[in-house]
Amino acid sequence: MIIKESAENYLETIYMLNKQRGFARSIDISNELGVSKPSVSVAMKNFREAGYIETDPDGKITLTKKGLEVAERVYERHQVVAKALIALGVDEETAFEDSCKIEHDISQKTFEKIKDFLLRNGKL
Repeated sequence: MIIKESAENYLETIYMLNKQRGFARSIDISNELGVSKPSVSVAMKNFREAGYIETDPDGKITLTKKGLEVAERVYERHQVVAKALIALGVDEETAFEDSCKIEHDISQKTFEKIKDFLLRNGKL
């Protein structure tokens, strides 16, 4: 399965919901991303078949090791890029909205340079 932007957003959302609430369900993902429940159901089926998630009988969704690797990478990019934008003077809300768009397209090389810069300057 090739992980595209929408798939990264789903996996990151599952990760964040599990961090915040201790669980993620399809309805929570639907509400968080503003997509229909049928769209979430199709995506979860595809993720389950590809080995990115597992679901329990109560409908709780957890990331497998494979899914967690993708989600953590996307989440880190989101956080680091947002902090870089904030350091440049962008307000927090706009920084996080914009970082959600940037995180999917930025090269690993550029991301590492941004992260190194923030670390050297005490912004991370």
